[in-house]
Amino acid sequence: MSRLKERYQKEVVPALAKEFGYKNVMAVPKIEKVVVNMGLGEATSNAKLVDVGADELARITGQKPVTRRAKKSIAAFKVRKGMPIATMVTLRGERMWEFQLLFPEIDYMKVDKARGMNVSVVTTAKTDQEARKLLQFIGMPFRAS
Repeated sequence: MSRLKERYQKEVVPALAKEFGYKNVMAVPKIEKVVVNMGLGEATSNAKLVDVGADELARITGQKPVTRRAKKSIAAFKVRKGMPIATMVTLRGERMWEFQLLFPEIDYMKVDKARGMNVSVVTTAKTDQEARKLLQFIGMPFRAS
């Protein structure tokens, strides 16, 4: 079992149950899935960038990414309907708990350009406050408000 999942079960669940007054352990919010998305806008001019981005994402997540295609044409961005423009991976189960944000899997000598990623963490929390506390107890950094 991963350290993060073990921490969730031993520390986070009791802390959330105490803070929000859950009587049943099954009512405590949990992480449902982690979605990692990498937009490849430059792929409109060079189609090989999709393969490079997909390869990087596969090495980071340990799972083969899906290539996302444009839903409609946008002339200002030189995008045609059906063009590959992004790659994404949905992590569930054990892979979701093993996902980390420091990527030793990437060989930085092979990277031609730094690309951004969107990492979405989907929870079963019913309110924003519950979700924020869940992520905070797990160890996600938040700015003090």
